[in-house]
This record gives sequence, structure tokens and C-alpha cells, in this order.
Amino acid sequence: MIIYPRHLAYIGGMNQAHKINYEIRWARPDDAAHIVRLIKDLAAFEKEPESSVKMTEADILRDGFGMPSGSPVRFECLIGEKDGDPVGLCLFFHNYSTWEGRAGLYIEELFVSEQLRGSGLGRDLMAAMAAIAVARNCPRIDLSVLHWNPARAFYERQEMHEMDEWRSYRMERDAIAKLAQHAQTFDAGL
Repeated sequence: MIIYPRHLAYIGGMNQAHKINYEIRWARPDDAAHIVRLIKDLAAFEKEPESSVKMTEADILRDGFGMPSGSPVRFECLIGEKDGDPVGLCLFFHNYSTWEGRAGLYIEELFVSEQLRGSGLGRDLMAAMAAIAVARNCPRIDLSVLHWNPARAFYERQEMHEMDEWRSYRMERDAIAKLAQHAQTFDAGL
């Protein structure tokens, strides 16, 4: 089940216990509104206001599909759909391990709509990610999960493990702008 390169369009799945049919496919530009909706559903699940999601369809088209032409593609996305309706996604991009000397995959968002949780769709999205990692010779798949999220048990069943010795740090827009003022003059690749 290698799904890279992108010429393979669909992977079918059926949870035998629940008899739920779904498909996993690469996201397309016409999925932009669905991706935004699923991310907003994720925010609600994480008890965040919808207003915390600033991403727009234009952002998805630019960063996920290079539209308008020439924009760098910054992420990829798999869609899980049931009866033609997107009900899950896995949005990811490459990171890099200097110790491995290889690119890995970082899952920014893995989300399955409430009505499909427990159907096997989440596991099949993870299996698709593993197939992509194998095809691209990526030795690792990383993600972050909120400490209270019951999905932690799901990730552990997929043989992911918590990295207790590492702590996540983030610098946000205002702090970035403030620190950037101290940068020496160089070509920042703009």
C-alpha cells in the first residue's frame, strides 16, 4: 500500500466490526473548505474558540497546493471520506533529523469527526502515513498531542511513545518580529 507518488488516488477501508466504509485519498484544491471546517471541528474538540483558527481557504490553496502558481508547497494532506463527505484528515510536512541524516514526517493535525471515531479511520490514516514514510525513506513520524487528549492511548497503540525528556517551545509572531530586529543583515531568502 505505497501511496507515494501521488498517482495512487484511493485506499479503501472498512471496519469489519462496525461495517463503515470510507476512503483515504490525497487532498485536492477543492477540499480547501472541508480542510478549514475539519480544523475548526478540531479546535472545538480541543475546547478552543472557532476564532482561534485563523487559517482560510486561501491559506490552504497557497500552502498546500502552491496556488497561485509558484507559491512553495508547505504541507500535504490526506483526506478520509465517507460517502463523498470529508470526515477526517492528516495534515503533515517534512522535518529533518540531523542525527538520522534523513527527513522525517511531522503530523500537524490528525483528526477524525466524532461520528467516525472508533471506525478504524484514524488507524488507517496513520497506516497511510507509515506507508508514505517507508516510501520516502523517513525513519520517524512525529506529532504533538495535548496532555489531556484521550488520543494519547490511540497513539501508544500505534507504537508511538511520549518523549518525556523533550519539551516543546514556541515563539509567536510578536516575539519573532522583536528578535528579528536584532538579526545581522543577510539575504533571508525573500
